[in-house]
Amino acid sequence: MGTAIAGFRSPTLEVDRLLDDLRTRIIVCCGSGGVGKTTTAAALGLRAAQRGRHVVVLTVDPARRLAQSMGLTSLDNTPRPVPIPGADASAPGTLHAMMLDMKRTFDEIVESHADPDRAAQILANPFYQSLSSSFAGTQEYMAMEKLGQLRRADSWDLIVLDTPPSRSALDFLDAPQRLSRFLDGRLIRLLAAPGRAGGRAYMRVVNAGFGVFTGVLTKVLGAQVLRDVQTFVSALDTMFGGFRERAEETYRLLQTPGTAFLVVATPEADALREASYFVERLSEDRMPLAGLVLNRVHSTPAAHLSAARSLAAAEVLVPATAPDGSRSCRGDGARGDGGHQIAATALRLHAERLQLVAAERRLAQRFMAAHPGVPIVEIPAQPEDVHDLPGLSAIGESLASR
Repeated sequence: MGTAIAGFRSPTLEVDRLLDDLRTRIIVCCGSGGVGKTTTAAALGLRAAQRGRHVVVLTVDPARRLAQSMGLTSLDNTPRPVPIPGADASAPGTLHAMMLDMKRTFDEIVESHADPDRAAQILANPFYQSLSSSFAGTQEYMAMEKLGQLRRADSWDLIVLDTPPSRSALDFLDAPQRLSRFLDGRLIRLLAAPGRAGGRAYMRVVNAGFGVFTGVLTKVLGAQVLRDVQTFVSALDTMFGGFRERAEETYRLLQTPGTAFLVVATPEADALREASYFVERLSEDRMPLAGLVLNRVHSTPAAHLSAARSLAAAEVLVPATAPDGSRSCRGDGARGDGGHQIAATALRLHAERLQLVAAERRLAQRFMAAHPGVPIVEIPAQPEDVHDLPGLSAIGESLASR
């Protein structure tokens, strides 16, 4: 069995088998922005909990849609229990949800890896406060940190991660390497050098060169800003190794067979182009790809009625234009028969829907041709946004039934 489109056949992504496999400990939902990663992650978490798993869903979506859809007033950096509709009484699962608080996660790292005095010094530092709130890549790295924390806690047998909304879907995977480059960068090494140097003679050499360096930076940044940076680097210096080690540990964790990446996309050119790029990157980095979730796929129950026949029938009922260029009707429609107007409109809408379905199938066909071995599951387009647990449950059932 598989997903077949215009002669191409891809394996079917068997979602329930993935969720039921106790070896699967982490599911990462990734893809470009606006494709439904948060809803997909929530639906997968709920489906797994309904089938007996103990699940935590971690989202970084600032729009707070996950909290609303799960019937919670808000989410924060602490996992909150979620009621499970339709749970299997013979195998009761649990579901928790949380939203990444980037700064709070950074604060927790400082508090847990530094003595109280040094932690207080770091947390009060203006440069740290700016770094922990808005430094490029901090959100992606903190998502990795929180994932590692949840895994080490071992309170859940499945973690579902909704990756950060970013311009590039690759930012999440690049976060550990970017952090290491930052910590090993020349600026950080120079700023930390006086504190690391040993011996008076060496210190004189270092301080002489450092004085020239800081003189230039003082003109650019200002004396107070430079002092804040130096104080931050000095206080955080002993923690740099821990940052790097945990980043590398989490990166290796993502490469293990217990992790499954799901690329989420919509049947649109940009989304599938990003999905294709991500599939290739996962392969390069030896990350375990479970498959593609193709979201918001349109269909029609009357596919046997072609677009051409629909438009021809609509033209018979109500011509699009009269000879003089104005809209008119034929037959009973000339007397203002509303039934003909409604029927013609429905036929034209049907033709438009068929054209949309055909365009989506062509795009999906292109993806399948490029990645024939990638399992695929489709989520039908919903009549309205998913905003509650029954809606998420319906999405989960749709995923499992495909």
